[in-house]
Amino acid sequence: MRLCITGGGTGGHLMIAEALAEAAVADGHEVIFIGSINGQDRKYFEEYSPFSHVYFLNTTGVVNQKGFGKIKALLKVVKAFFQARKILKKHKIQATYSVGGFSAAPAAFATLSRFIPLFIHEQNAVPGRLNGLLKSYAKSFVSAYDESSPIKGYPVKEVFYKTAHLREDLKTIIFLGGSHGARAINDLALEVAWKLKKSGIKIIHQAGENDFERVKEEYEKLGVEVELYAFTKELPSLIARADMAVSRSGASTLWELTTNGCPALYVPYPYAAGDHQYYNAKFIVDNEMGWCEREGEELKSKLLSIIKEPNLKEKSEKLLQYAQKDVALKMIKDVEEKIK
Repeated sequence: MRLCITGGGTGGHLMIAEALAEAAVADGHEVIFIGSINGQDRKYFEEYSPFSHVYFLNTTGVVNQKGFGKIKALLKVVKAFFQARKILKKHKIQATYSVGGFSAAPAAFATLSRFIPLFIHEQNAVPGRLNGLLKSYAKSFVSAYDESSPIKGYPVKEVFYKTAHLREDLKTIIFLGGSHGARAINDLALEVAWKLKKSGIKIIHQAGENDFERVKEEYEKLGVEVELYAFTKELPSLIARADMAVSRSGASTLWELTTNGCPALYVPYPYAAGDHQYYNAKFIVDNEMGWCEREGEELKSKLLSIIKEPNLKEKSEKLLQYAQKDVALKMIKDVEEKIK
């Protein structure tokens, strides 16, 4: 099978693209990628990737533009649409998998225009504009939040399955501020650091590159020992060592924690499109697998109340029961079946 994967812009979309590509290649298929010169697409796949060919087209987001900027963005998509048509024809693509994000628009529309089967993965509880528009045209629409999804679960790297385990006692907590940092989470960690030290709870903290020096100085002033990172590629092993997390609720991080069985207090990014981070976290809370609290005055007291009575075992058990293995491979097998 000759498969095109398209989409990206942000790491969440691109991590799904990578997981799908790895599963497809391992299953003996040829896979190409069509993304954008903007966003993080090139950072992820330009130098090394599982794809046989990668293409980065000149596109930008349309929804966040205003006035003439929106017209310029749409014209770029139209131009990229014709480029994508040629790429699909050149590689004799038999199916396209869109993982969402503005990078997906040209190849997704080009796929439909060439009568090639389109498959879609939606990473968030609130579908993105593009995925919502194209859902009715897709052969399969896969979402971990949708009961009607033909495949359950979320595609994450194999390492999170391999290191998954039941959490029972709160001995180590990890604060995940992301690669760029989340000041609200960093400040929360500093506010409760002394209490955690007195309770004998070890702190692991990814503060982000932008806020690292400030956070480091504050920990030193507090006299609290912490395993502190600006950015690290060793996140899977750090999560595996933690008994609980405090994190934003972007889809990839949320499902990595879920798969690993690590309960979390989610602090949604307040400016996420459609408030999707809140709804991602709400799904976890509604299924009694974790906690959620928006930024604000109640955040500290919420975390302290959880630390006092974490009830980790029950939530960790539910997370491990919910996590689905080999989701990426199941998605590829679904494509094989539906293009026969």
